Amino acid sequence: MTSSEIKTHLLIIYTGGTIGMMKDPVSGALVPFDFEHIYDQMPILKNFDFKIDFHSFNPLIDSSNMKPSFWIQLAEIIEAKYELYDGFVVLHGSDTMAYTASALSFMLENLNKPVVFTGSQLPMDVIRTDGRENFLTAIEIAASKEDETSVVPEVCIFFENQLMRGNRTTKFNAERFNAFVSGNYPLLAEVGIHIRYQKNNILKPNFKKLKVHTKLDFNVTILKLFPGISESVVKSTLAIPGLKALILETFGSGNAPTDSWFINCLEEAIKNGLIIYNVTQCKSGSVDIGKYETSLDLGRIGVIGGYDITTESALAKLMYLIGEGYPKERVLELLQTSIRGEMTIE
Repeated sequence: MTSSEIKTHLLIIYTGGTIGMMKDPVSGALVPFDFEHIYDQMPILKNFDFKIDFHSFNPLIDSSNMKPSFWIQLAEIIEAKYELYDGFVVLHGSDTMAYTASALSFMLENLNKPVVFTGSQLPMDVIRTDGRENFLTAIEIAASKEDETSVVPEVCIFFENQLMRGNRTTKFNAERFNAFVSGNYPLLAEVGIHIRYQKNNILKPNFKKLKVHTKLDFNVTILKLFPGISESVVKSTLAIPGLKALILETFGSGNAPTDSWFINCLEEAIKNGLIIYNVTQCKSGSVDIGKYETSLDLGRIGVIGGYDITTESALAKLMYLIGEGYPKERVLELLQTSIRGEMTIE
């Protein structure tokens, strides 16, 4: 096939992670896969009827070292290459993939092309690797079109036969190949002999010009509640210098201790301008402030309910909204609005 006959052009972005590693035959240590010679090492790629280019981060990043600055770098790569490619596949370590996918969903406004994240639990050259199938299927999904329009024009994660909305996912298993769960939103596609897209679950393209947001504010933190949490722990968290927003990981449907010291600490922080966002610790389910007596006080003092948003998505959304410089009232409004399909509001 000549270059003039190629209809689909994809960019694979390798940030780091297990999927791009292989065992060095001399040292036995894991070293980065040589994507410059990928067609030699994976000749099956030649069977695709589209062109694939590669871009690797330098240096590569272990996903445990992922930082918002790398999210910005990734978004800028996609922005610079956006008009040249029909879709993007991002190879990323699984540990923080849900955070990066969530962040990109907010940073890439008016996205009308696929950005498919994938990775693996085993390196690509291991006999039983899940990386090969994840990689090949992610490519096929990123290239999929109907009537010259991308089938999945959003940021998503493909792992072990399941395509999920990126900002709805959480890594829940460190050993199984199906490492991710989308507890509050149905799958975008299931992969078996065929790729069965659930089109009603996929965001529709708006055909507007891509707008990339890179002004993130990192003055956000997370406080996970646990039985017996002490006043000193809560106060020290709220006293972090420059803190602008706190994600409060609560029990069940948004419940928290009713101790007066706890409520008073939060109330004082809110009066001093802190945004407190209530997100459930559960992998599935929604915050419903006021459903039980143990959440009534949170609503009274101005804690904002996050419905069924994931912690990963809540973190990314707050960094994005505060970074955009919206007035606090507007931030609070948007925290209770689904702007990228990240929450379900009933």
